[in-house]
Amino acid sequence: MKVKEIKVSNYVTKSNLPGFDFVINPYVGCSHACKYCYASFMKKFSNHKENWGEFVDIKLTTKAIDIKKIEYKNIFMSSVTDCYNIKEKDYLITRNILEELKNSHCNLTISTKSSLILRDIDILKEFKNLRVCISINTIKERLNTLKTLHDNNIYTIAFVSPIFPYISEVSKIIEISKDYIDEYWFENLKLRGDYKKPILNYINYNYKDLYPKYLDIYFNNNMRYWKDLSLKIEDICNKYNLKYKIFWNNNNKEEKLILKQESFKLF
Repeated sequence: MKVKEIKVSNYVTKSNLPGFDFVINPYVGCSHACKYCYASFMKKFSNHKENWGEFVDIKLTTKAIDIKKIEYKNIFMSSVTDCYNIKEKDYLITRNILEELKNSHCNLTISTKSSLILRDIDILKEFKNLRVCISINTIKERLNTLKTLHDNNIYTIAFVSPIFPYISEVSKIIEISKDYIDEYWFENLKLRGDYKKPILNYINYNYKDLYPKYLDIYFNNNMRYWKDLSLKIEDICNKYNLKYKIFWNNNNKEEKLILKQESFKLF
């Protein structure tokens, strides 16, 4: 893992994400090295020759966050990194940012895959408008993290993503976690760019019977699987009166398709 410190003028930048005014990315790069990560495009702008997942740049600034600027604004942390990546243990950048934000009136959504967030429960509990979103593919540890956050009265979002067709056990995830999740987000596996070939090779090697179905989805653009899964998710979430959003992406187009979305308000 190549680690480098870089100076930045500010941690807060304007957001292109729908529903959010600003984003905060305390790091460049990510130690999780997920092969399917959309944020791997950041490698093009980082001047790194290392593969995605093999470098982390530590953002450093002496400038305090302008609390008045973000008052009552919706902030997402983080959009192209994990604010609780492996180097956060040493640098505490995210924790220091939270210390700055905790007395503001911003609406903060934190997205992470790491249980390291539990280290900061003492600060998180001081926020008035906070949601924590954890993406799930290794079920046990991340669901336990969400349960601990929920038990501490922190609004929890289970981001079930990426969903691997015919492999991810979406209904099971909902059934075992519904008592401590405030909201679910569902997103399909998107295959494009450099990681399309290795993911399909992995499927062909480990799930040979599923390989033709993956080719149908990702080369013929057949959305039938996602439409059927959308109906299943709708049924189970309505059964338990769960708040949820579904994001499916048409793999041959950059157009984002939302097939089903329950009424949703930020805070």
